[in-house]
Amino acid sequence: MDNFAFTRRSFRGYGTISRLIIAGFFVSALCLGIAAQDTPLRIIEQPLPELPQNHSTQTVQGTVVLRIQFLNFGEIGEINRVKELPGGITEKAIAAAKRIKFEPEKKDGKPVTVVKEIQYFYTWNGGWQIPSSAPNTAPPAPAEAGKAEAVIAKAIQTLGGNAYLQIKTQIGRGKFSVIKEGAVVSFQMFVDVLVFPDKERTEFKENGVKTVQTNTGDTGWVFDGAQELIKVQTAGQVANFKQGIRTSLDNLLRGAWKGNADLTYIGKRRSTLGKRNDVVKVTYKDGFSVEFEFAADDGLPQKATYKTVKGDGEEVTEEDRYAQFIDIAGVKSPFVIDRWTNGKPSSRLNYDSLDYNKQVPDSIFTKPANPKDMKKDLKW
Repeated sequence: MDNFAFTRRSFRGYGTISRLIIAGFFVSALCLGIAAQDTPLRIIEQPLPELPQNHSTQTVQGTVVLRIQFLNFGEIGEINRVKELPGGITEKAIAAAKRIKFEPEKKDGKPVTVVKEIQYFYTWNGGWQIPSSAPNTAPPAPAEAGKAEAVIAKAIQTLGGNAYLQIKTQIGRGKFSVIKEGAVVSFQMFVDVLVFPDKERTEFKENGVKTVQTNTGDTGWVFDGAQELIKVQTAGQVANFKQGIRTSLDNLLRGAWKGNADLTYIGKRRSTLGKRNDVVKVTYKDGFSVEFEFAADDGLPQKATYKTVKGDGEEVTEEDRYAQFIDIAGVKSPFVIDRWTNGKPSSRLNYDSLDYNKQVPDSIFTKPANPKDMKKDLKW
């Protein structure tokens, strides 16, 4: 049911020495003294641990504390358990700690190995969190943040300016296809209803069987038409939905990340022949990051790139590529969103139509008491 989770989530000075009055050895010593500075350990990316397999049935909560060796050449060394939790939870935290990316601490300008304690907070009904006191990416320099904000502002104007920002609801209809080895192996018709920032209901139909996925903030439910069952979403499914919001183009352009993440300008990246993209990066407090690319000439969104972790611990690179922009009531929207996984196409979302700012009743997000209530299709 998480294969549709990307729909909405479908959009650096030097000081100077004015006079040198001491020659030879003393000049060299002075220069070395300036260069040999101490800098603390800087964690660049700290992924959240995976949820344990029996997450939805546990009642465990608490903090895992690990004593981690940060080696001077930029790799994680020995990891010792200071405080543990049962049920394989500690092991998940250790696996995540091994994926931490960092800049080593420096003494007198030279990288050194240090040992630090890192905490991971876990709750059975909320998943993983990294305490805000944990070391993380330093705030971006004002100049970098300014460049990134300029790229975003340009993209907003390209997509429709204030007309784009004033969208409160979106209703989309179309096809979702799964791709393997370059061929479509299955597809479903869908109707997707969004109420920004965090309400979504998607109805799928495949071979006459309907499936419904609905989320509102921290809650969600699913209707399985094959079994005619309504189920409350697990914490893992809700977490996937919320992660999908963080990778979305709308989340970036509407500024919903502010207060929860840092924005940096990465620079320009080669695109198609003769074209370059401006790249901005959003890094959340838990270490998760997304890079967004926009055409340098007109600011049109091109792609979003981020990493996810499978159940077996394998790290996967995902790309959402935007194409076929169509103007609807003064707002440009991508009617095709292709998902690439580890450099290969894995799915395609193709809209047939999009409607904005239609009234959406709250009742469609409420979990029905009877599966029979799900037989009627959404109509607008």
